Amino acid sequence: MGETTTARVGNIVRKTNETSVSVSVNLDGTGAARISTGVGFFDHMLDQLSRHSLIDMDIEVTGDLHIDDHHTVEDTGIAIGQAISKALGDRRGITRYASLDLAMDETMTKAAIDVSGRPFLVWNVAFSAPKIGTFDTELVREFFQALAQNAGITLHVLNHYGANNHHIAETCFKAVARALRAAIEIDPRQANRVPSTKGMLV
Repeated sequence: MGETTTARVGNIVRKTNETSVSVSVNLDGTGAARISTGVGFFDHMLDQLSRHSLIDMDIEVTGDLHIDDHHTVEDTGIAIGQAISKALGDRRGITRYASLDLAMDETMTKAAIDVSGRPFLVWNVAFSAPKIGTFDTELVREFFQALAQNAGITLHVLNHYGANNHHIAETCFKAVARALRAAIEIDPRQANRVPSTKGMLV
């Protein structure tokens, strides 16, 4: 059986009274990113997500940053998740499961993923300060909650240890990216099958 040749791309436009979000993804890309959310640290994290997952991402966001970053971060997570879910289609041929421990200097974080169609987030990450620069550290969890819920993935993130809050956040994004990359890869041994005894992933 040959590998699937269907393009795995997804495009989402989401407009509310709080944000305007446009997201395009290509799951079989090279990690090329064009990202503008108006939140510098978040842009940096999304660039890591794209680069290390090898998912091409085109993200353009205008949000109510005069209030705070919350709506921008959450709505971006929603739209990226929806775009990934759209690109996955019936999830035929994917590897489905992946887990990775990622080290960065003094920090190590684990991400484990089941691209199951059933959203769930287990978050075992603590920050020692409420902000990284001007970015609220609690928004890291909010992003991954929105991503998991809308992509239809079970996602566990565990920070084993770390001292620098920037490193803790960055290892979360990089670990999820690398696990996601492995989980959505086409498995050449079952390229035309849905990886479930049920015959579908929901």
